[in-house]
Amino acid sequence: MTTNKVGLFRNFSFGTQVRKSPYAEATVRWGAQRFSVYNHMYIPRDFGDPVENFWNLVNDAILCDVSVERQVEITGPDAGRFVQFMNCRDLSKCNVGQCKYVLLTDQDGGIINDPILLKLGENHFWLSIADSDVLLWAKGLAVNAGMNVHIAEPDVSPLQLQGPKSRDILRAAFGDGPADLKYFWFTEHEWEGTPLVISRTGWSSELGYEIYLREGALGERLWEYLMKVGEPMGLHPGHTSSIRRIEGAMLSYQADMTLDNNPFELGMDRLVNLDMEADFVSKTALTRIADKGIDRLSVGLALEGPPLDGSNDEYWPITTDGLVVGCVTSAIYSPRLEKNVALAMVARQYAEVGTRGVVETTERSRPCEVVPKPFYDPNKSLAGKS
Repeated sequence: MTTNKVGLFRNFSFGTQVRKSPYAEATVRWGAQRFSVYNHMYIPRDFGDPVENFWNLVNDAILCDVSVERQVEITGPDAGRFVQFMNCRDLSKCNVGQCKYVLLTDQDGGIINDPILLKLGENHFWLSIADSDVLLWAKGLAVNAGMNVHIAEPDVSPLQLQGPKSRDILRAAFGDGPADLKYFWFTEHEWEGTPLVISRTGWSSELGYEIYLREGALGERLWEYLMKVGEPMGLHPGHTSSIRRIEGAMLSYQADMTLDNNPFELGMDRLVNLDMEADFVSKTALTRIADKGIDRLSVGLALEGPPLDGSNDEYWPITTDGLVVGCVTSAIYSPRLEKNVALAMVARQYAEVGTRGVVETTERSRPCEVVPKPFYDPNKSLAGKS
């Protein structure tokens, strides 16, 4: 139920240098208690109990303000060629109405961002970005690319509707067309005269959708409409779940991947197409890295000991026989799996499943073991459910 709080977002704000979401006041009314900063914007990160938020996600559905996933819009006669130049995945068979998970990589093969690409037209693209300044990089790259493109950040603010009840809620809100979307496809939809883009994507490893509002001034109205429709059907206000993200081995930019990482270290070889005819920024560097091989690899870990209290806020070193062999990048206690799970980057010779070591957390030493990832639903059958 909504409260009578009005205009209380100012209690969380510390200036105009961090942008306010179109949904900010609505999220506070519905219980948001703490915020983080992502892409120079506030994002709700606490609605009370992260474990309750997790169970709401996996059993019912949650509505999340993810307007921090800014869109970098690329248009113009050479937009398709430029988008291919930015990333290392072959987009030659990407259709209008389709989404693709892509990696933007620099001249050294480092990862700048891992956005979802939406193809709105033959020369019209959105990059729905993670936490880094892709707009500035894209504009800089275009200066000497010799391509006719226009790059901007449009007035687009996404929400995520995620969880097993999300399809029924979306159907009640917007009809059959959007609800019946195939995984990683989108449709343009009009809601009360307001243009939306609705995609079958999300950051939860669960069945879900993203709703891109193309008129930020109507943010509170859209949030309240979805909660009005969805709350009787099991919809809860919420935030992206670190528990479910780590269970699903979903890598978070700035935590599990940075500019210092290349796709091969992260096990993302499938997103690199070195043999395609088209050129791209990192082609020479990634070819060299592929030929040489990598020295480290992203792995899953099980950590022994009592449940972790929240997630880690620094990289925990991993030792084997007293030698530091890597670090934990994300860790959490999973109440469903009833164990501590983590994502880590380790020297390749210590990446085999079954390898034992010790994690030096801020509180204690914990024995650990390399285990397969994802930790839950490894085939992503929930997210891709037809």
